[in-house]
Amino acid sequence: MLSDLKSLRIEDYDYPLPDDRIARYPLARRDHSRLLALQGESLGEHRFLDLPSLLPQDTMLVFNDTRVIHARLFFRKETGATIEVFCLEPHAMAISEAFEQRGHCTWTCLIGNNKKWKEGPLTLHFTSRQAEYTLAATRRQAVGNAWIVDFQWDGGSSFAEVIEAAGVIPLPPYMNRQAEASDADRYQTVYALHDGSVAAPTAGLHFTPEVLERLKASGVDTEYITLHVGAGTFKPVSTPTIGGHEMHVEPVHVTASNLRRLAAHSGRPLVAVGTTTVRTLESLYWFGVQLQQDPDLPGMHIRQWDPYTLPSQGLPYADAYGNILRWMERHGTDRLAGATQLMIAPGYEYKVIRGLVTNFHQPKSTLLLLVSALVGDRWREVYRYALAHGFRFLSYGDSCLFLP
Repeated sequence: MLSDLKSLRIEDYDYPLPDDRIARYPLARRDHSRLLALQGESLGEHRFLDLPSLLPQDTMLVFNDTRVIHARLFFRKETGATIEVFCLEPHAMAISEAFEQRGHCTWTCLIGNNKKWKEGPLTLHFTSRQAEYTLAATRRQAVGNAWIVDFQWDGGSSFAEVIEAAGVIPLPPYMNRQAEASDADRYQTVYALHDGSVAAPTAGLHFTPEVLERLKASGVDTEYITLHVGAGTFKPVSTPTIGGHEMHVEPVHVTASNLRRLAAHSGRPLVAVGTTTVRTLESLYWFGVQLQQDPDLPGMHIRQWDPYTLPSQGLPYADAYGNILRWMERHGTDRLAGATQLMIAPGYEYKVIRGLVTNFHQPKSTLLLLVSALVGDRWREVYRYALAHGFRFLSYGDSCLFLP
């Protein structure tokens, strides 16, 4: 099975996406986007406001409550050259701890215009709490195509406060524009809580407090988990077959309360909001399978092909999550911080989710593979309809509901 999966050709997941169909700006109102719903055999067009009425009875919607950080820092040299330092992830430190640091921290970063950075630190002046401060960046060693960078600053602010004041929200490269002031709000879900992503979980951008209230009034339950989205989410599949593509690793954070509520919902429809939520829920399942075999594992790290080699033996997801809860109890913690590199592609058998709210994804992307694993070749029908009927694509675009 794994060899068949690895031999899937990425060109079979291509489609023509005209440049003018990529939404470069959001609509004036989040919940006025269009929603294309594939429910069983039927395909119908709706408004996003209609979502509560389209979900099956007893549905639980699961959201990713990560928050996008102002990851792009622009340093200007005395020569006039601008060097961008793009913060990817903390170096040798948990992300929550890194944001609490005061005065100094170290991150793994991408560097734009790196050749212009000769020796010594770069400095950037910024305003926080109506006062002027200075942030200094010192480049250390290279790690792949990234660099280890030390940051130092004055004023006693946390790094979370520094990057919020000094940095710029990172928009996806396909928007082909600079971030504007409004993006700091609109490229963020209304329920964003935990700092750590460099890209938004964009399926969540359509939700408003009004839609969330409608969901509650309709009896739809909700739950919030966390996966911090990395820049690798935009990494194209550049190999002829997916077996040659290396998935990016992203941190996952869930609580014991999350797992108990999710396990208690077993047997009823569970619908994920966004592909990052899917990867989190399914990765947790496979960690539970690993614990079934070895309860003494030190922690969670799901590798790219693990689900295709691990014998699940039909383990229900409630039991898998129960294994994690017992593991957490033995380790004296009510929070799990893990990592996943999971690739979901056609041939994958979903263990947890029964539906998905998502946006329209780039051609030949791992996100499109994930959708195809859920609905098969019907993704082509959905995308053809969307292109023929003026739907807007990608991060600021319209949305889909898949209930196969």
